[in-house]
Amino acid sequence: MDDRMFRTAMGKFTTGVTVIASEHNGEVHGMTANAFMSVSLDPKLILISVGENAKMNEILQEAQKFTVNILTENQQELSMIFAGQIKDRKVIFDTFEGMPVLEDALVSLACRVYDSYAAGDHILYIGEVINLSVQDGEPLTFYEGKYNQVTS
Repeated sequence: MDDRMFRTAMGKFTTGVTVIASEHNGEVHGMTANAFMSVSLDPKLILISVGENAKMNEILQEAQKFTVNILTENQQELSMIFAGQIKDRKVIFDTFEGMPVLEDALVSLACRVYDSYAAGDHILYIGEVINLSVQDGEPLTFYEGKYNQVTS
Protein backbone atom coordinates (compact mmCIF):
# COMPACT_ATOMS: atom_id res chain seq x y z
CA MET A 1 0.00 0.00 0.00
CA ASP A 2 1.54 3.31 -1.07
CA ASP A 3 0.62 6.90 -0.14
CA ARG A 4 -1.39 7.44 -3.35
CA MET A 5 -3.51 4.32 -2.78
CA PHE A 6 -4.19 5.35 0.82
CA ARG A 7 -5.15 8.87 -0.28
CA THR A 8 -7.45 7.45 -2.98
CA ALA A 9 -9.12 5.14 -0.47
CA MET A 10 -9.69 8.00 2.01
CA GLY A 11 -11.14 10.10 -0.82
CA LYS A 12 -13.97 7.56 -1.14
CA PHE A 13 -15.40 8.90 2.14
CA THR A 14 -17.65 11.88 1.47
CA THR A 15 -17.04 14.70 3.93
CA GLY A 16 -18.37 18.13 4.64
CA VAL A 17 -16.09 21.12 4.17
CA THR A 18 -15.11 23.46 6.99
CA VAL A 19 -12.97 26.51 7.50
CA ILE A 20 -11.10 26.60 10.81
CA ALA A 21 -10.42 30.19 11.93
CA SER A 22 -8.58 31.80 14.81
CA GLU A 23 -7.14 35.18 15.66
CA HIS A 24 -3.52 35.77 16.62
CA ASN A 25 -1.89 39.16 17.26
CA GLY A 26 -4.96 40.92 15.88
CA GLU A 27 -4.89 39.02 12.58
CA VAL A 28 -7.42 36.38 11.54
CA HIS A 29 -6.07 33.16 10.04
CA GLY A 30 -8.11 30.40 8.43
CA MET A 31 -7.63 27.04 6.77
CA THR A 32 -9.91 24.66 4.91
CA ALA A 33 -10.34 21.29 6.59
CA ASN A 34 -12.52 18.26 6.03
CA ALA A 35 -10.96 16.38 8.97
CA PHE A 36 -13.63 17.32 11.51
CA MET A 37 -15.92 15.26 13.71
CA SER A 38 -18.09 15.28 16.81
CA VAL A 39 -16.45 13.60 19.82
CA SER A 40 -18.67 13.98 22.89
CA LEU A 41 -22.06 15.33 23.96
CA ASP A 42 -21.13 15.84 27.63
CA PRO A 43 -19.00 17.85 27.53
CA LYS A 44 -19.64 19.07 23.99
CA LEU A 45 -16.40 18.25 22.18
CA ILE A 46 -15.31 18.21 18.53
CA LEU A 47 -12.07 17.20 16.83
CA ILE A 48 -10.08 18.83 14.03
CA SER A 49 -6.89 17.56 12.42
CA VAL A 50 -4.17 20.00 11.33
CA GLY A 51 -0.99 19.08 9.42
CA GLU A 52 2.03 19.37 11.72
CA ASN A 53 3.74 21.89 9.43
CA ALA A 54 0.66 24.10 8.98
CA LYS A 55 0.90 27.67 10.26
CA MET A 56 -2.46 27.07 11.97
CA ASN A 57 -0.72 24.91 14.60
CA GLU A 58 1.26 27.83 15.96
CA ILE A 59 -1.86 30.00 15.94
CA LEU A 60 -4.00 27.43 17.77
CA GLN A 61 -1.30 26.80 20.37
CA GLU A 62 -1.04 30.54 21.06
CA ALA A 63 -4.72 31.50 20.87
CA GLN A 64 -6.15 28.37 22.53
CA LYS A 65 -9.47 29.06 20.79
CA PHE A 66 -10.89 28.66 17.29
CA THR A 67 -14.04 28.41 15.26
CA VAL A 68 -15.23 25.70 12.92
CA ASN A 69 -17.37 27.03 10.07
CA ILE A 70 -19.29 24.34 8.18
CA LEU A 71 -19.71 25.64 4.64
CA THR A 72 -22.85 25.76 2.54
CA GLU A 73 -23.05 24.60 -1.06
CA ASN A 74 -22.64 28.27 -2.11
CA GLN A 75 -19.31 28.75 -0.30
CA GLN A 76 -16.94 26.68 -2.46
CA GLU A 77 -14.90 29.80 -3.27
CA LEU A 78 -14.27 30.39 0.46
CA SER A 79 -13.02 26.82 0.77
CA MET A 80 -10.68 27.38 -2.16
CA ILE A 81 -9.37 30.65 -0.71
CA PHE A 82 -8.49 29.04 2.62
CA ALA A 83 -7.01 26.00 0.88
CA GLY A 84 -4.63 28.35 -0.96
CA GLN A 85 -6.17 27.57 -4.37
CA ILE A 86 -7.35 31.16 -4.87
CA LYS A 87 -4.85 33.88 -3.99
CA ASP A 88 -5.19 37.55 -3.08
CA ARG A 89 -8.84 37.53 -2.04
CA LYS A 90 -9.69 39.31 1.19
CA VAL A 91 -12.36 37.66 3.32
CA ILE A 92 -14.40 39.64 5.83
CA PHE A 93 -15.12 37.79 9.07
CA ASP A 94 -17.97 38.35 11.49
CA THR A 95 -17.43 37.87 15.21
CA PHE A 96 -19.13 35.31 17.42
CA GLU A 97 -18.16 34.87 21.07
CA GLY A 98 -15.22 37.17 20.31
CA MET A 99 -13.91 34.80 17.62
CA PRO A 100 -13.87 35.07 13.81
CA VAL A 101 -16.67 33.33 11.90
CA LEU A 102 -17.69 33.27 8.26
CA GLU A 103 -20.92 35.00 7.36
CA ASP A 104 -23.66 32.62 6.17
CA ALA A 105 -21.87 29.43 7.24
CA LEU A 106 -24.26 26.54 7.74
CA VAL A 107 -22.87 26.10 11.28
CA SER A 108 -20.33 28.09 13.27
CA LEU A 109 -18.86 26.52 16.41
CA ALA A 110 -16.92 28.67 18.88
CA CYS A 111 -14.40 26.44 20.68
CA ARG A 112 -11.68 26.47 23.32
CA VAL A 113 -8.78 24.06 22.89
CA TYR A 114 -9.60 21.25 25.32
CA ASP A 115 -6.58 19.08 24.46
CA SER A 116 -4.24 18.24 21.60
CA TYR A 117 -2.36 15.15 20.50
CA ALA A 118 0.39 14.47 18.00
CA ALA A 119 -0.71 11.72 15.61
CA GLY A 120 1.59 10.87 12.71
CA ASP A 121 2.12 13.99 10.60
CA HIS A 122 -0.88 15.82 12.09
CA ILE A 123 -1.92 17.40 15.37
CA LEU A 124 -5.40 16.49 16.61
CA TYR A 125 -7.17 19.29 18.47
CA ILE A 126 -10.10 18.53 20.72
CA GLY A 127 -12.26 21.63 20.98
CA GLU A 128 -14.81 22.30 23.71
CA VAL A 129 -17.79 23.98 22.07
CA ILE A 130 -18.75 27.07 24.06
CA ASN A 131 -21.47 28.25 21.69
CA LEU A 132 -22.84 27.57 18.23
CA SER A 133 -24.90 29.12 15.48
CA VAL A 134 -26.96 27.08 12.99
CA GLN A 135 -28.88 28.12 9.90
CA ASP A 136 -30.80 26.31 7.20
CA GLY A 137 -29.15 25.37 3.95
CA GLU A 138 -27.36 22.59 2.11
CA PRO A 139 -23.75 21.61 2.88
CA LEU A 140 -20.75 21.75 0.59
CA THR A 141 -19.27 18.25 0.31
CA PHE A 142 -15.99 16.78 -0.87
CA TYR A 143 -15.62 13.39 -2.59
CA GLU A 144 -12.74 11.93 -4.62
CA GLY A 145 -10.90 15.25 -4.61
CA LYS A 146 -13.88 17.23 -5.96
CA TYR A 147 -16.47 19.56 -4.47
CA ASN A 148 -20.04 18.31 -4.60
CA GLN A 149 -23.49 19.31 -3.49
CA VAL A 150 -26.08 17.19 -1.73
CA THR A 151 -28.89 16.25 -4.08
CA SER A 152 -32.23 14.87 -2.96
